[in-house]
Amino acid sequence: MNLFDDLRSDYQRHGRSLRNMAFWAMATYRFGRWAGQQPAPIRELGGKVYSCLYFIVEATSGIVLNREATIGEAFHLVHSGNIKIHPSCVIGNRVGIMQDVTLGEGERSGAPVIGDDVFIGAGAKVLGPITIGDRVRIVANSLVITDVPSDCTAIGVPARILRYTGRPSEAPQQRLDETKS
Repeated sequence: MNLFDDLRSDYQRHGRSLRNMAFWAMATYRFGRWAGQQPAPIRELGGKVYSCLYFIVEATSGIVLNREATIGEAFHLVHSGNIKIHPSCVIGNRVGIMQDVTLGEGERSGAPVIGDDVFIGAGAKVLGPITIGDRVRIVANSLVITDVPSDCTAIGVPARILRYTGRPSEAPQQRLDETKS
């Protein structure tokens, strides 16, 4: 996809409103990525414009989304406000993030790698060089500091890993370590 197709998709995904700061955060990110791939004179001017837009978005919404981060398709900032994403973070396709989420460094240096079809609830912190698998749900206000396998839920401080396969006979509270026995 090109810059304008990405912007159109982001605009539709974020409520078709120019007042939605999540859309402006994504537009700034997309513009920054685009500008960084241009020839030298455009890259330099684009970098200056990106810096101004980045500052405005951070000051008005608290969203820190560096153009160095790698973000997949259909990324959705569900509620904009105080979202911090580390520049080294890698985010898969169809990821939804609520407000007050931090994806960054913890005690160990490095940023998280987030899989596809992941939802991260409000206030969650995902810290350090960890991997979050596909189709994972991170519950609000959880602190995730270890890897989370695919098709699981992370809940608590520090997060416990729960597995739910979708079968009616299984309770969603079944712990991952109980399924291994």
